Amino acid sequence: MDRAELAAFLRSRREGLRPEDVGLPAGARRRAAGLRREEVAALAAMSTDYYTRLEQQRGPQPSEQMLAALARALRLTDDERDYLFHLAGRSAPSPVVAATHVAPALLRVLDRLSDTPALILSNLGEVLVQNRFAEALYGDRSKHTGLARSEIYRWFTDPDERLVYPEHDRDRQSRALVANLRVVHGSMGPRSRAGDLVRALTRESPEFARLWEEHQVAKRFEDHKVLVHPQLGEIEVDCQVLFTEDQSQALLVLTAPPRSEAFEKIQLLGVLGNEQFAG
Repeated sequence: MDRAELAAFLRSRREGLRPEDVGLPAGARRRAAGLRREEVAALAAMSTDYYTRLEQQRGPQPSEQMLAALARALRLTDDERDYLFHLAGRSAPSPVVAATHVAPALLRVLDRLSDTPALILSNLGEVLVQNRFAEALYGDRSKHTGLARSEIYRWFTDPDERLVYPEHDRDRQSRALVANLRVVHGSMGPRSRAGDLVRALTRESPEFARLWEEHQVAKRFEDHKVLVHPQLGEIEVDCQVLFTEDQSQALLVLTAPPRSEAFEKIQLLGVLGNEQFAG
């Protein structure tokens, strides 16, 4: 672990960001350009003291998970992320960590979506980051581990996962998820994480096994659907998707026409989200 270079690298990347780059208000009385240490710590879900000690060359060796969180908070490119790992005395990010590193370009768009649900997913349906509107709608979908990080896996193994959709629309969602997974499986191959997911679901879900044998292939770019919120009821939304160039990650944005009932419910999601975070 190169403490001096790690500290210098973290400090340079922190000072190179502006609050608006990460979706934060500039605020008053900001003496220097760049983010404050407490802002980086909050974005990385770590204590300010821990982050400060890293910049002061006093911190312990960060774990892979901590480094991945810092890379996301500082909006690092893939090359910068790998360099961060090396400075911290870690090997190049494992395939799982690398696959879940959020594309900075998508993060920049997400940071500016402050009034509607939006989330970034991997091509296996793993939520990498979500804004407060999405968390108020779906709950915290980044908390899962293992195969359960994939919404596809949870859809076919956890009945509660389906409650966000009206009963009459669940079969369509099942087919869409399987068709999308077949696209990813075709590009990643059977010995990939996609292959692991297919094998696990084939063993655990007769419904998935049946749909997989139908060989439907399709990737959704846009959709119109109804989602069910436990407090607000049904919310009719339009879904738009923005993919990275390599199709490995996607930004999903949910909107409703202005002045519609669904639009008003989305605004209420913002209130519920604020109450949730305040709690």
